[in-house]
Amino acid sequence: MNINLHVNQVARQGDVTPDVPLLDFLRDTLGLTGTKRGCDSGKCGACTVLVDGKATKSCQKLAVETSDCAVTTIEGVAGAELHPLQQALWDNFAVQNGFSTPGTIMAALELLNTNPDPTEADIKQWLQGNLSRETGYQQVVDAIRNAAAQLNGRPVQAPPAATSQAIGQPVQTVLTRELVTGQTQFIADMAMPGMAHAAILQSPHGHAIIRNIDITEAQNMPGVIRVFTAKDTEGVMPMPVIWIPPNTENHFLPHPSGIVPGSHRVFATDRVRFVGDQLAAVVAETREQAYAALAKIRVDFEALPVVLEPEAALAEGAPQLHETAPNNRLLHTVFGDKAATEAAIASAEVVVTQRMHNQRMMHNTLEVRGVLADFDSQSGEYTLRTNTQIPYPHRLLISGYVLGIPYSKLRVIVPPMGESNGCKGNLYPDTPLVLWMAKQLGRPVKWVDTREGFARNTAQSRDQVQYGTIAGSKDGKISALMCRAYSNVGAYPVINAPGQPLPLIGKSITGSYVVPHACYEVDVVYTNKVPVAPMRGSGRAEATFFVERMIELFAQKIGMDPAEVRRINMVRADQFPFENGLGWIYDSGNYENLLDMALEKAEYANLPAMKQEAAQRGKWLGLGIGSYVAVAGVGNSAKMLGEGLMSGTWGHAYINVAPSGEVVITTGAQPHGQSQDTTFVQVAAQALQIPMQYITLKHSDTASPLYYGQASYGSRSMSVEGAAVEKACRAIIQKAREFAAHLFKMPVDLIDYQGGKVIGRPAPEQAVMTLQQVALMLWLGTDLPESMDPGLEARAFFDPKNFNFPFGTHVAIVEIDKETCQVELKRYVAANDFGVVVNPGVVDGQTLGNVVLGIGQALSEEARYDADTGRMASADFDSYAMPRADWLPRIEMLRTETPSPSNPLGAKGAGDVSNPPVAPAIVNAICNALSEFHITHIDMPVTPQKLWALLQSAKV
Repeated sequence: MNINLHVNQVARQGDVTPDVPLLDFLRDTLGLTGTKRGCDSGKCGACTVLVDGKATKSCQKLAVETSDCAVTTIEGVAGAELHPLQQALWDNFAVQNGFSTPGTIMAALELLNTNPDPTEADIKQWLQGNLSRETGYQQVVDAIRNAAAQLNGRPVQAPPAATSQAIGQPVQTVLTRELVTGQTQFIADMAMPGMAHAAILQSPHGHAIIRNIDITEAQNMPGVIRVFTAKDTEGVMPMPVIWIPPNTENHFLPHPSGIVPGSHRVFATDRVRFVGDQLAAVVAETREQAYAALAKIRVDFEALPVVLEPEAALAEGAPQLHETAPNNRLLHTVFGDKAATEAAIASAEVVVTQRMHNQRMMHNTLEVRGVLADFDSQSGEYTLRTNTQIPYPHRLLISGYVLGIPYSKLRVIVPPMGESNGCKGNLYPDTPLVLWMAKQLGRPVKWVDTREGFARNTAQSRDQVQYGTIAGSKDGKISALMCRAYSNVGAYPVINAPGQPLPLIGKSITGSYVVPHACYEVDVVYTNKVPVAPMRGSGRAEATFFVERMIELFAQKIGMDPAEVRRINMVRADQFPFENGLGWIYDSGNYENLLDMALEKAEYANLPAMKQEAAQRGKWLGLGIGSYVAVAGVGNSAKMLGEGLMSGTWGHAYINVAPSGEVVITTGAQPHGQSQDTTFVQVAAQALQIPMQYITLKHSDTASPLYYGQASYGSRSMSVEGAAVEKACRAIIQKAREFAAHLFKMPVDLIDYQGGKVIGRPAPEQAVMTLQQVALMLWLGTDLPESMDPGLEARAFFDPKNFNFPFGTHVAIVEIDKETCQVELKRYVAANDFGVVVNPGVVDGQTLGNVVLGIGQALSEEARYDADTGRMASADFDSYAMPRADWLPRIEMLRTETPSPSNPLGAKGAGDVSNPPVAPAIVNAICNALSEFHITHIDMPVTPQKLWALLQSAKV
């Protein structure tokens, strides 16, 4: 069917079938890839465009319905200058990774066209159809208000502007123009000549024996190039596991390398162990042909019983997943002195116990995972493009432990990447599979997951049952804390999964407090669920929820103000460095100060009056506290090896100063919303004392001067990789000084470096050169000291002596409707200390994203399964409810800066560390609101249905 329409004011036509969505026509036919595919169900808003001025979900609008219409996409919004809305989003640090940004812009444009003066509530209500959990929404809302003001000639309440490019200034992020105009090419937007498309068949059963796979009909479908099954991939090794905790009773799967344990294979062989286990793949000329053929593969299964919960999986007679793991126990370990802790509990004046479940979560990024792979038969070189946090580990693990190819022959490129929340920090079987298929077929192969497929095969997180015991005296002093945990690792261990339920939780359960006796004992257990991997706040979130709930229960038991119990037990400012007794050495801080700041901001002293006022409106009001300290800055390779991680965790940076004076920095950190392109350049600009415009950051490509680099994870980028950049800058300056000393015939200690110049102290007017002049002369290399090489470049590694420990206190105020049991978050105060902050605008954005993720965990998000079949019951954005803009109050952020002694920048982690206190603060607030009914604990997510049932049992 032929259609004629105007797209971005240009007449376009096309021949489409009646069932083609407008989204596909725009992306595939017109090549307008700025409009993103997020869900194909109209629930996320990533695909929003304007049709005759109306915001429209293009995945739900048929292309034929737009004939004779005017369609505007993100590519048509800016003219010679950015639209005020695009500029406002940039100015307000509201973009981050940018995947959701085009849809948000298009939706907001209709609002601005119809409502010239929207309130904050108007904007939040309007944006309820656009998911942007990673931004936290607040900076987005502020940007839309500012754009409305500018468009209508009103004063703009712009955020504080940078007064310099120094560390600590909110310097505008680079590369954001491309994101707000839809020019950025994510993995799904990329193509290569001769490219084929892959689709992967996932198991519909949670546990079953594979009797037979018949690919005959699929192989004969139109456009099909080849169908692959496990019979074809016998030479492909299983995924490796590189975090093997020491001193544990463990039962990992074997790996042919004999160096590391193994995990699942690219295809299941004799048995599937979770819904989503890979069975076969179709490669065809088009994506549509690949998926059509996929439906024609016939698999004969013999269904087996499933087991989904760790305690049930350990029980006698439970279905066994792996022969190597009796009773499904992957491993068992203990942190702390169990006997001493039990003795302290036995002798304590007050003892409180509680069972709690930190529910299973989904990372649920708008951008699904994808791979574009190519093999050059002449050179024998492989090129892998994929949206991963860990390009260099991908290169190492795929080459050496999966495909058995030379490390030097594999290049990994990470295109601009949408949010991850941790799920893209793993090696999945689909990634080496697509690379392997590209070699088999001799042509590029592209695979991009679906929303349903993403829910079933991308790692999930949390999911730990905890039995807690806290002991102490009636005067509020805590003497012991015990956690007996059962951690659900899913059907297989991913590359770093064992580190989440072990040191990241086990060494963190004391939180902000001095606990004389603490112990964490855990069984990590196989079940028929999707494998588990770290998620934003990984490990620290489970530990913080545990200790903050136990503190609250202890305070309630002894009848003491929970804030006062915290003060009594918090690590004091004069106790640093502080050993928590489980292996962490806290570096610096003033925990009580941030507790007081947060409580004052939240008007804690007025809580009784607030409760009374809410009661008059038919509401129960409660206030909850969540204090935290979070291990961050994953580095110190020796310590991480001691924890069982078989990888160096040092930072690595390479800097080259070109003869033109341009400075190019290469880092192993891979940004996906953290803005290292800006913050690392700020660090270098301050160190080298030159303007930022002369500095460029390179990353995300293993064909770089870094033969190996680490990655962005665990709130480590600035304090480890950024510190490596600063160290390399110092090396550049030192070489410039030594070269100047040679030219000026002066001792090097008389050569200063100031304002981007080397200056001879006795004769500063004659003995002076700019950094560019030094670089040029070193490039010429005609007059060098005997021991000096040409060129001005430096390579630096930074391996910190210790982790760093950001900290803070969050306070939540909730109201619960007495009729509906609906929970409304009325206020939220987040007081944090991230050490020295390089760019406040960037860090505020990270903090907001952390808070909103925590709100989701507390109130709505849960990966649910059918108990009989193991099938996902929350595989889309309808059944997995993430926070939307209209749920949220304004997040009130406070911050202090206590420098960390662990790195020369004084920085502490910020990317995910402020997530852990959010959920406990909200659950504590809910329990506080319901304290008159003696409801002491509620497992997350706290839904109206759960509250209603609890209140009914309390006979309210």
